[in-house]
Amino acid sequence: MAILSLADAKAQLDLTSTAHDTELQAYVDAIDEVIEGIIGPVTVREVTEQVDGRGPTLSLLKAPAISLTSFTPVLTGGPTLDVSQLHLNGALGEVRRKDGAYFTGGPWTAVYQAGRPTVSPTINISGRILLQHWWRTQYGAARGNVGGTDDFDVTEPIVGFGYAIPNRVLQLLEPFKTGPGVA
Repeated sequence: MAILSLADAKAQLDLTSTAHDTELQAYVDAIDEVIEGIIGPVTVREVTEQVDGRGPTLSLLKAPAISLTSFTPVLTGGPTLDVSQLHLNGALGEVRRKDGAYFTGGPWTAVYQAGRPTVSPTINISGRILLQHWWRTQYGAARGNVGGTDDFDVTEPIVGFGYAIPNRVLQLLEPFKTGPGVA
């Protein structure tokens, strides 16, 4: 499940031929990486990472998290924690012990599913707008930008991200951002 399919991209750009499919697929793939860099995983995937820390909460690096698969000690003889003993706040990627005890004796290897079960229509529209912006800044009037400038003109001021990501995309994605992955 990607943010955009090739068919979505062609529909957004009003392209009917297959002449640009290879190039367009590269754009579609890049959109997933860029949007996930802003809001965290969208496409569901298994993540394995080392988690360390002391205290009541440990944070996973890839939020949102859907479920914990395993939580095993890295060091032989370390404390074993069954995932049924843990509570996952998936939106924040936070793991707590259900018994209220602090995490000690780590590090642990956490295996979990990260991403979103479905792609929100807002995330899909953000991807479409981003695709259209990139395509039009690449090709201008030669591919659909007829009659002067519009919202996709490369002179659009975008602070912090240059011209790669229009403000409207950042604004649409704002509600989907997760907290920092630090406990």
